[in-house]
Amino acid sequence: MSQIHVVGIGLDGAAGLPESIQQLITQATLLVGSDRHLSYFPAHPADRLVLNDLSTAIAQIQQQLAAPSSPSSSPSPSSPSPLIVILTSGDPLFFGLGRLLLAHFPAEHLTFHPHLSSVQLAFSRLKLPWQDTRFISIHGRSLDALIQALQQSTDKLAVLTDGTNTPAAIAALVESLNLPSRYQIWVCENLGGSDERITEMSQISDDLPTFAPLNVVVLLRQTEAMPSPQLDKLAILGLPDREFHSFSDRPGLMTKREVRILALGELALQPNQVVWDIGAGTGSVSVEIARLCPSSKIYAIERTTAGITLIQQNCQRLQVPNVIAIHGAAPAILASLPTPDRIFIGGSGGNLTTILDTCCDRLSPHGRIVLALATLEHLGTTLSWLTQHDSWEHQLLQVQLSRSVAIANLTRFSPLNPVTLVVMEQRYRDEGDGENQEAAQ
Repeated sequence: MSQIHVVGIGLDGAAGLPESIQQLITQATLLVGSDRHLSYFPAHPADRLVLNDLSTAIAQIQQQLAAPSSPSSSPSPSSPSPLIVILTSGDPLFFGLGRLLLAHFPAEHLTFHPHLSSVQLAFSRLKLPWQDTRFISIHGRSLDALIQALQQSTDKLAVLTDGTNTPAAIAALVESLNLPSRYQIWVCENLGGSDERITEMSQISDDLPTFAPLNVVVLLRQTEAMPSPQLDKLAILGLPDREFHSFSDRPGLMTKREVRILALGELALQPNQVVWDIGAGTGSVSVEIARLCPSSKIYAIERTTAGITLIQQNCQRLQVPNVIAIHGAAPAILASLPTPDRIFIGGSGGNLTTILDTCCDRLSPHGRIVLALATLEHLGTTLSWLTQHDSWEHQLLQVQLSRSVAIANLTRFSPLNPVTLVVMEQRYRDEGDGENQEAAQ
């Protein structure tokens, strides 16, 4: 028989335990747990060990186990073997004490008796399947894992909190990250207890309620239709990422706001131009150009059907009639388009070299090409192409940006993926330019 039994227990106390577990607890020679857990068994005759400092508690348990077999001990044949019961919340092997115990005691000395976990109870109260949920504990831990999951637009998140990383702190973090997806936030308190409460945090405000320390936060990514934008209140340049419809399976796949602003500056846009946006994705760059230059025509070239749908939705949503969505793969589809004055390349579908060949043949005199490259391989391909085409000047802009995010009552920076902007212009579009300039002097 195992010497240590780890028993999960809920807020309903001893009454919520099966009779077999209650009988096991009555046989304990040492009862270990928090003040709250021990209070469920006020008349138990065993010695008690309050779990305050875990290292001290583990040392005392080890001492208790060793006592019967020590040379100074002479236990009678009738002396019972030590039976230690450790009381813990929910499932001890789910972000619980179980992992720590397994690191200090042989597995054969431990038996686990899980109770319903707080996450199970939370999703049952919300009436939601939870097999596809990502579980994160920020109880005494950093927010890094949660930030990463939110930036990846994970559909369902269950978060275990603490006194610093509270539900309000999580809500503030979601707001500060400028996410491409919206999240519904539920706070599930005192699950299984008489004062259980389920609250939806619909918006961030200064008068958020105070939540009980025993809570689970559930975040659900929203996929329903976005509310119509208030166009008169939108900035002329630099729309928030959340204003764009995005890919349902890759919501963060778009040229981020800060990179869009820099790219538009490098394009040196003018009125009445023809602009190609190759690999347009969601159309975020095309929409920004169209809003800045309503007299220009922007051709948003995208090879995926999902992307074309998003471009059309975003153009309609943000009322930019001067964007023409072109469904097809570059460079083949480019032959049917009018001569461009500016070209932005955000995606190439593996055809970067041939796209550059076509773009440089078709670009109007004094035109400009800007590429946004996220990988070293694509940057290497571009630089190799430029080496073979020395009539093109180029400049590289390495973009490494971080956004501030709220961490409880503090603020820190969270980095965006680095991007390299390559700006290209031809040195001499007209061989007679030099002679004409010399004659003019």
